[in-house]
Amino acid sequence: MGKETVKQKEIQKFVLGVNYWPIKKAMYWWKCFDLAEVKEDFRKIGECGLKVVRIFLLWEDFQPTPSKVSSPAVRNLVAVADTAYECGILILPTFFCGHMSGINWMPGWMLGDRTNRTRFPVMSNGRLYNRRILNYYTDRDLIRAQRLQCREIAGALKRHPAVWAYDLGNESSNCVVPPDRQSARNWLEIMAGELKYSSGGCQVTLGMHAEDLEENRNLWPQDAACSCDFLCMHGYPFYLEWVDDPLDVQVLPFLGEITRWLGSKPVLFEEFGIYSQIVIKKSYPREQENLFTDYYGQALELLRLSGMTGALVWCYGDYHPDLWDKPPLKDNPHERHFGLFTHDGSPKPAASVIQAFARRPAYLRRYVDTPTASWLDNEDREQFYRNPLSELKRLYRKFKKAIEKGPL
Repeated sequence: MGKETVKQKEIQKFVLGVNYWPIKKAMYWWKCFDLAEVKEDFRKIGECGLKVVRIFLLWEDFQPTPSKVSSPAVRNLVAVADTAYECGILILPTFFCGHMSGINWMPGWMLGDRTNRTRFPVMSNGRLYNRRILNYYTDRDLIRAQRLQCREIAGALKRHPAVWAYDLGNESSNCVVPPDRQSARNWLEIMAGELKYSSGGCQVTLGMHAEDLEENRNLWPQDAACSCDFLCMHGYPFYLEWVDDPLDVQVLPFLGEITRWLGSKPVLFEEFGIYSQIVIKKSYPREQENLFTDYYGQALELLRLSGMTGALVWCYGDYHPDLWDKPPLKDNPHERHFGLFTHDGSPKPAASVIQAFARRPAYLRRYVDTPTASWLDNEDREQFYRNPLSELKRLYRKFKKAIEKGPL
């Protein structure tokens, strides 16, 4: 092989991907697995130019008891990986799910006593509960059970060419908040270490979200960076009370840059998107309905320019109406319509935006060549979590003023 040029060392392709649940199955996918459906979906995903598919290992489906990992579920996961490879795409399996679409999905053995104080209902064995989730960051038996899941699944997929990386959780702080930062760091070190060893060295990350920046949930980007190869952030302006415009796309690179600044690691923007039936606070005239599709193009370009390593759309498809009377879609109707494809499988205009972006020679510089944004000069990352929401608001105002002056 010839000597690598300086340019090749400095640039890296921007990663485009999507979060995936099947249209007709949603979170009930693994209980009624259909490989033909996955093959058709992955074919469409590949045609859109999306290269990474994030999939979710629903905890009770993959680990029905603390001492047993489901062999059928693991076989189905391997079949998904094989299908991805055949379609020329990669997968990002996400463990310990966990929080998903307004519900916490947990096996029965992870539940404690009944309580009326849970923020999110818990779905377990086909029923909704208001029950406490056991603290899986510190309990030795639960840590042993999680290590088993990591070992069995990563071992089954060891060095599989379709595995891009592993994710240790989806917005995990919505399930359980670690009692302190040290227990979070210990948990991350144990789980990441188990995955790396059992997989033969695969990269590991953690699916963090904006609420991990708004509140001190004892899991900081600095802590995740100690064990993760790269960091992740999820962001939706219409969920953020401190953002005036529910379609303020600028908040996405802001959240990504804050995460990178705090953790000093490259950042994948792992979730972004809008739902097509969004009820927005401002009255946009009908002739500006293209704002919904423009949002995706603007988001991708801004994330690329801000130095994120890539972006994953939420999500593949709108869910079929047959699922609308089931959790989580019954009580969270907006979750029905986030897809790039409608429930009949036809592409929305946003899918064309993604496809057009994928065809561009869009590159970003590697993290080592992407300096911290100048508007963060003289800011102290160790002070951020003393009052995180106040700091986030202040820094967003500072970010907005900086971009008014021109490109950052």
